[in-house]
Amino acid sequence: MSKLFGYILSPIFYIFFGLILCIFHPIQWLCFKLFGYKAHKVSVDILNFFLTYCQIFLFNSISFRNEYDLPTDRPIIFAANHQSMYDIPSLIWFLRKHSAKFISKIELTKGIPSISINLRLGGGANINRKDNKQAISEIIKLGRRMKENNWSTVIFPEGTRAKDGQLKTFQYGGIATILKVVPNALIVPVAIENSWKIVRFGKFPLSTGNALKWTVLKPIEPGVKPPNDITLEVENEIRKVLGQPMAQPSSQSV
Repeated sequence: MSKLFGYILSPIFYIFFGLILCIFHPIQWLCFKLFGYKAHKVSVDILNFFLTYCQIFLFNSISFRNEYDLPTDRPIIFAANHQSMYDIPSLIWFLRKHSAKFISKIELTKGIPSISINLRLGGGANINRKDNKQAISEIIKLGRRMKENNWSTVIFPEGTRAKDGQLKTFQYGGIATILKVVPNALIVPVAIENSWKIVRFGKFPLSTGNALKWTVLKPIEPGVKPPNDITLEVENEIRKVLGQPMAQPSSQSV
C-alpha cells in the first residue's frame, strides 16, 4: 500500500521539494551578499524547515526528541547514523541554534539549487574523498571555525548511508581529527530512525506513511578518552535506540 500511494504522492513531493530549493537559491545569495553570514544562516534555517516538513506530502510524520539542555557556548560534535539524504534538512532545522555544519562531498558544491550555494557559503567542510590530504585539511579548517565561532558540526561516522537501516561500523577518523583542533567539543549522539524507508523502493516511488524520528542521546564529555572509545560508545548508544546488536571494540578500524 505504501508503494501504491508513493506512485501518486511522490510527484507532488518532488514538485514542492524542488520548488523550495529553487525559490531559496536567490534568497540565500541575496541574504549573504547584502546582510552577511547571519542573514544567510536564517535563510538556510527557514529553507530546511520547509524541506523537513515537505514530508507531509508523503504522509510521513516528523518527530524530534531532545531531553538534554545542550550548551550553546561551546562547540558540539553531533555524531549520527545516516540513512538517506532526508536526514540532513531535519538536522539543520532542529539543531539550528547550535549552528551545525556538515562535512560534504566537494561534488555537491556545484549544480544543486540552494544546496550547492549553502555548501559554498555556509562554513562547512567540502572534501575530496580521493584526496586524503585535502580532506583532512578541510576538516581541520572546519575545526578552527568551530573553535572561533562556537559552531557545531554533524558527522556521519558510518561514512555512507545505511540504505537498509542496518548500522554500519562507525569509523573514528572524523571525530579524532576534529577533537585535535577542538579538544573541548562535546560529543552528542543522534539516532535517526526510519529515514531509510523513504527510499526503500529507490528514488521513485518514495515510500509513504513512515514515522521519521530524530533522537538526541546523552552527551559524552571527551575528557581523556581516545577517539576510538568515544566513537564506539556513540555507535552503541545509537544501536540501543535502533534495537540492533552492540558493536565490540575489535570491530573498530585502526
